[in-house]
Amino acid sequence: MRYIVIGAGAVGGTIGARLFQGGHDVLLIARGAHYDTLHRDGLRLITPESDETLDIPAADGPVPTRDGDVLILATKSQDTVAALSPWPTGLPVVCAQNGVANERMALRRFEHVYGMCVWLPAEHLRPGVVTANGHPYSGMLHVGRYPQGVDELAEQIATDLGKRGLVGRATPEVMRWKYGKLIGNLGNAVEALLGRVDGMGEVVTRARVEAMAVLDTAGIAYATSEEEAEVRGRRVGILPIEGAERGGGSSWQSLARGSGSIETDYLNGEIVLLGRLHGVPTPVNEVLRREADRAAREKLPPASMRLETLRALIDERCAT
Repeated sequence: MRYIVIGAGAVGGTIGARLFQGGHDVLLIARGAHYDTLHRDGLRLITPESDETLDIPAADGPVPTRDGDVLILATKSQDTVAALSPWPTGLPVVCAQNGVANERMALRRFEHVYGMCVWLPAEHLRPGVVTANGHPYSGMLHVGRYPQGVDELAEQIATDLGKRGLVGRATPEVMRWKYGKLIGNLGNAVEALLGRVDGMGEVVTRARVEAMAVLDTAGIAYATSEEEAEVRGRRVGILPIEGAERGGGSSWQSLARGSGSIETDYLNGEIVLLGRLHGVPTPVNEVLRREADRAAREKLPPASMRLETLRALIDERCAT
């Protein structure tokens, strides 16, 4: 079985590297300077325990496929459709992404779709380099069929992930875990806009409380933070790496790279969408969605907004 990792950034690069270290056939798909560096020098994976350059095959676009290939999609959600469009629809697709919309988008064209709930603290800010701060494992990954269930392939993927540096878990209710992760990811926009500042937790809490009210009204099940903590235990802590100060999560990294886009439409925007469908107001998440999108479009750096400004915008929206 060959794993084709589409989007070899922080998450995709770490998953691909760990699968490669576990003895599996891996192909990384990347673009631009990142692909050039991977093709020329290999992938440099930096962890709390090691700094290793891996000679993993890489390509900058679709390649001829064969029986046994599995696509692991690790792009941002806004790039899902474009990233999948060149690939044969008979291949199984694993959505190793934040948010809950990717699996449904993939299922329009691909018959065999798997969700993956990703707990994996990593950064990709330089071409060819991925820093993974998770310890003692780089990440924990829940895998299951979409919309539910576990089959032989899901079990095999979970087993393969667990061979080196990751914890793989096959679960029939992967989307319940992904909705729980969605609630946690609502703070990504706050971190991207403000950085890590005193008082930001209040805004994050308001966004999450709002989201749980929406999901409860919609009848959508989600894993709780207590469940997540129990399952994760001490297997995926975050350790500093000397010479590689950790900046922030995926949305923070999008602003730091000046990519021009951000996944907030599929995180806070998912809650806004569900709120509109079910008649539940979502002013906090709407402001976070709007302001993070604006920061990405204008290529503003992380932490370009003050907490007082964000609070005022939210209060204004709540009053309308």
